[in-house]
Amino acid sequence: MNAVARWARAEWGPLYEAVSVPLVRRRWRAVPMTLAAVCLTSVTQLVQNQAWGYGPVQALGAVRAEDPLGLALLRTPLSLFVPALDLPVWGALAQILLVFGIAELCLGWWRTLVIAYAATLAGTLYARVGIALGPGGPFGLPAADALIVDTGPSAAVVGLAVFLGWRYRAYVTAGAVIVAMVVEVLLKDNLAGKEHLAAIAAVLVLCAVAETRGRTRGPGRRAGGPRGGAGARLRRGARGGGGPRPRHGARPATKPRGRRTAHAPGPDRVPQFRSSD
Repeated sequence: MNAVARWARAEWGPLYEAVSVPLVRRRWRAVPMTLAAVCLTSVTQLVQNQAWGYGPVQALGAVRAEDPLGLALLRTPLSLFVPALDLPVWGALAQILLVFGIAELCLGWWRTLVIAYAATLAGTLYARVGIALGPGGPFGLPAADALIVDTGPSAAVVGLAVFLGWRYRAYVTAGAVIVAMVVEVLLKDNLAGKEHLAAIAAVLVLCAVAETRGRTRGPGRRAGGPRGGAGARLRRGARGGGGPRPRHGARPATKPRGRRTAHAPGPDRVPQFRSSD
């Protein structure tokens, strides 16, 4: 095996195992939340392109920094699944299907939604802070950005990619995502790019909290290892649980009975005494 193959196995091997096992067993039934998200994104795209549907979609899922904070927080969950009008919808669908699908297979549907929402919420809140700072500093934004409609799954996708890279020790992949987002901001200093950096910062905080909790729990299961893998089987075997379990109702095996000797008759045999002649 050459060096590239060894590196690829070390970088993506645990992640590939975590994805392939449930996907092979359950196929598309393993990612119900992802499929629902793809369908919801498709529906919102179709509706908002209609003359009668643009207003309701904007009222329910369009977030702007100029909106009241309470209203923005109510719209933020649906804003993940409202594609941006200036971007092709197939890009949003591909991002959700790939990254959300991998995350759901590895983390479960509710953890995926929590991380996606935290990343999106971090970008939404940063927009308000950046506009308050003004365009003078590196973290500031011009006042005109308060009117930009902030929708789409891109911040959630970036956050999930970084979290998966940390959890499954694919550090090079996570680092590449972070570097790509920094380059995006350097080349095109806009609201979306800086929101991506805010999403990454929020997810890195989640990673640090999870790492700290893992250390306080002691040297148990590795945070990046898939459940039920080879390590878990070896640990079960070391505890004595690796052998086959007896079926319910089966009689436990006992030691084989030894032969009865002539001078030790059993309880069902009465000793015979011969009379003398």
